[in-house]
Amino acid sequence: MCGICGELRFDGASPDTAVIRRMSAKLSRRGPDHEGVIGDGPLAFGHRRLAIIDLSASADQPMVDKELRLALVFNGTIYNYKELRAELAEMGYAFFSEGDSEVILKAYHAWGEKCVERFYGMFAFAVWDMRHATLFLARDRFGIKPLYYALDGASLRFASSVQALLAAGGIDASLDPVALHHYFTLHAVVPAPRTILNGVKKLPPATVMKLDAMGQLSQRTYWSLDATRPAHALSEQDWLRATRAVLARAVERHRLAADVPVGVLLSGGLDSSLLVGLLADHVDDLLTFSVGFEDVGEGAEKADEFEFSDQVAERFHTRHHKFLIPNAEVLKRLPEAVLNMAEPMVGQDAIAFYLLGERVSKEVKVVLSGQGADEVFGGYFWYPRMEDAAGAPLDRFSSHYFDRDHAEYLETVTPAYHVPDVTSELVARELAKPRADTFLDQVLRFDATTLIVDDPVKRVDNMTMAWGLEARVPFLDHELVELAAKMPPQLRLKEGGKFPLKAIARGLIPDAVIDRPKGYFPVPALKYVRADFLEFMRDILRSDACVKRGLFQRPYVEKLLAEPEAHFTRIQGSKLWHMALLELWLQLNVDAA
Repeated sequence: MCGICGELRFDGASPDTAVIRRMSAKLSRRGPDHEGVIGDGPLAFGHRRLAIIDLSASADQPMVDKELRLALVFNGTIYNYKELRAELAEMGYAFFSEGDSEVILKAYHAWGEKCVERFYGMFAFAVWDMRHATLFLARDRFGIKPLYYALDGASLRFASSVQALLAAGGIDASLDPVALHHYFTLHAVVPAPRTILNGVKKLPPATVMKLDAMGQLSQRTYWSLDATRPAHALSEQDWLRATRAVLARAVERHRLAADVPVGVLLSGGLDSSLLVGLLADHVDDLLTFSVGFEDVGEGAEKADEFEFSDQVAERFHTRHHKFLIPNAEVLKRLPEAVLNMAEPMVGQDAIAFYLLGERVSKEVKVVLSGQGADEVFGGYFWYPRMEDAAGAPLDRFSSHYFDRDHAEYLETVTPAYHVPDVTSELVARELAKPRADTFLDQVLRFDATTLIVDDPVKRVDNMTMAWGLEARVPFLDHELVELAAKMPPQLRLKEGGKFPLKAIARGLIPDAVIDRPKGYFPVPALKYVRADFLEFMRDILRSDACVKRGLFQRPYVEKLLAEPEAHFTRIQGSKLWHMALLELWLQLNVDAA
């Protein structure tokens, strides 16, 4: 829901509304239903609205409460807004709208910056306090909604995308070598507050920031994940009953917080199929959507999962939509998808979500998606491999997860971008944080709170919101994640992973879906790089812009181009695609800015 932007000046000047409108224009696809800009002294806000809750003009933004003298721009959904509204009404607050946006304003007035601790949902928002000339920024616990900013001595600018900040001008667009090391080691994950660009930062998940008109800044983390066992041991059945109850409640919250129809992205895997099963009794005429692609030939994975999604759609009598997309369209549309990535994203399902989002947005404004289940419930093949490995936590993690060891990173980029092994330092520090009982607790917590934010969650938000489609992720309901984090890891990894979800799905969805090998939205052409896709990547990596940039070592580029299917990462990504995607993103979004 929506795109937000704004500027707070520290030099006594007022923001240029033309700058705000340039930023807002870059966010137009996130919110096609309404545009608004306001200014108040040193502060200006811009907003693009995707109307989902309270479709009337009274819920348009920027939202100003003249009585409380507060202004808001907000992206996301507060799923428990009705309960909070009732509580605030009992406290004496009167409301002029019916949606969740105004609830944020009243909650901030009532509880100050601690209001975020009461919110169930996904959100990035800014509140301007006119009385005290202070700006308050907040991001949800898992960073489901993006919040980028650029800070210098004269002002702070913020927006829902990097492109919006670049449109404002004056951004240091040079590459951050530390971020590059993270990018090429953690399959494009660059943990907050860094981005690939030196001049753009992002507010970390579960974090609030407060600034005044003099530029004084404070920041704090308001939530963290406890990965220790409960004081009283629970039986397996206790854990399963609790998982079902909390997941069902989360799905219901995500469904009900909308005044428009809600569909489901049905991949044919366990996670999305379970969402359909839990929703089916509560929704008449449930809409489901699946996408498939062309195979690329011998040795590659199957490129669609319709045999499984069809079974689920038939079982629950959903109004199902299937889209089969030829590789020629994938290749043609790749630059368009990359242009809509707030940061470079190498996950091959990014283009799948982009092309699916285009089609789904013609039917609904809101969909539920299964992202987060693998990280929260231990569904990936590398978790048991890490568990079985010997050595220090960092060694066990890196040997099964890092895309490149440090020596190969130094071979990948030119000496100007060489740094120490900063990614190993970051991972070791994160794994060693307190309140995790075992090594797997450390890994699963790190994945759920850091890696997931800048990999699947960011992809889903960017690629669906590019079409004015809001994707909601019930498996990242914070109560569900907190429950899973306290669960013994061996229970989560039982029977190949995600055992609690498999157990509660048994008898609800087809066994064939539960017992099938793990799948995802596959685009084999971005992994098994052949024919036209190889020519496409060769043209990018041999282009004048790439050579002049001086980022990649040419012998390494040519080695990968010579044998594109001989260089996969430990989790089976294409190293060639990682390089080509970054260069294409820079050409489309930075060079052209």
